[in-house]
Amino acid sequence: MDEQEFDDFYTASFRRLTGQVYAMVGNFDEAQECVQEAFVRAWAHRRKLRRAEHPEAWVRTTAYRLAVSRWRRTTRARRPPDRAVAPPTESPPLDESHVALVTALRQLPEAQRQALVLHHIADLPVQAVAQEVGVPEGTVKARLSRGRTALAALLTDNDLEGGVSHA
Repeated sequence: MDEQEFDDFYTASFRRLTGQVYAMVGNFDEAQECVQEAFVRAWAHRRKLRRAEHPEAWVRTTAYRLAVSRWRRTTRARRPPDRAVAPPTESPPLDESHVALVTALRQLPEAQRQALVLHHIADLPVQAVAQEVGVPEGTVKARLSRGRTALAALLTDNDLEGGVSHA
């Protein structure tokens, strides 16, 4: 596709594509920007576009994907940062209760230990724990219950005097 063919394609398609993308994303300015960006990308891929059966469909799909990507970035920017990837904070010095808790956790089956740590230490709700470990919520609840029971048997009140209480 040479420069004149591309200009003709742009002139014939821009308004129609903008209307279509606008109908899909609900924001006219966003639709215009995404269609413009899609045409910029189409110019860079004009040889591929020449061979395409429906070049307008290629531009429309590209514009829609750009709009979705922008929406995702905007949505992520509004979410509070994930504590797992947040910069590390100053950790308090380890005390005896912490050491006792870690020692007791090490004695639990891995699945129970993982559920307890994610739920009680990482503050994730049961649903998020289930998604992260790939099991049903009921399984997480059972692991939490069994894990808490096992921890209670492993820890004494003397172990916990340093400030850790039964979860």
